[in-house]
Amino acid sequence: MSKDAERLPIALTIAGSDPSGGAGIQADLKTFTVLGVYGASVITALTAQSTQGVTGIHPVPADFVAQQIAAVAGDLNVAAVKTGMLNDADTVRAVAQAVRRYNLHPLVVDPVMVASSGDSLMSEDLVAVLREELLPLADLLTPNLSEAARLVERNVAARTHEMVLQARALMAIGCKAVVVKGGHAYGRESIDILVDGSGVTHLALPRIATRNTHGTGCTFSAAVAAHIARGEPLSAAVAAAKRFVHEALQAGAGLAIGQGSGPVDHLYAVRLPTPRR
Repeated sequence: MSKDAERLPIALTIAGSDPSGGAGIQADLKTFTVLGVYGASVITALTAQSTQGVTGIHPVPADFVAQQIAAVAGDLNVAAVKTGMLNDADTVRAVAQAVRRYNLHPLVVDPVMVASSGDSLMSEDLVAVLREELLPLADLLTPNLSEAARLVERNVAARTHEMVLQARALMAIGCKAVVVKGGHAYGRESIDILVDGSGVTHLALPRIATRNTHGTGCTFSAAVAAHIARGEPLSAAVAAAKRFVHEALQAGAGLAIGQGSGPVDHLYAVRLPTPRR
């Protein structure tokens, strides 16, 4: 390779596939691309899903998930990694082992437990394995309100101070930082709480009234990973990711894709009009 060759930052997503294109691997790769990052992917499961729900899951064997990770890690200079849907305990263990073996950090863990449609994607036994094996390796964990509550075995947080307490409980497990997302709450603002070694940060933006929310969690965690891959510090990456999702939700509110909960508009930025000179 020429010394003058351009080096794009590389981000890796380890997640399930969404054939409808709004969530999972597809949402992650769209997000990476729009944010100027080269996207690599490891598929953990094939799903049959649409904007109306999940009708089937076909897991990729854990040893083949590990083989995919080895192929990518042995060739590409990965600058950030995110995980999404991990379908079974063997897959969680395989991913955790690969993170340690190939030093796949910074690691953003999106604990995908429930699809936007409400379909459950993770059993209680699997939650326990996730808590024991992968969370202690996370540089950032990105649960929504229900996921955070399930991980710490508490009621869903109703106030921001409860979100902070649950984030700190997750950090006690080993996560270096946690952002509890408040998008599923109520009120005029959507408030996320970032807790890390430097303290607590409240991130608030106006709530957008839209049914097109398919893939918001995947998109957020992918955007964080993309900004980290570009060299931005964690707090700035989280704030930028929240703005990206906010603008994608705003742009996607008028989309008519699918019969159910449609996707956000990942590609809104590439369709912005070119400023006149």
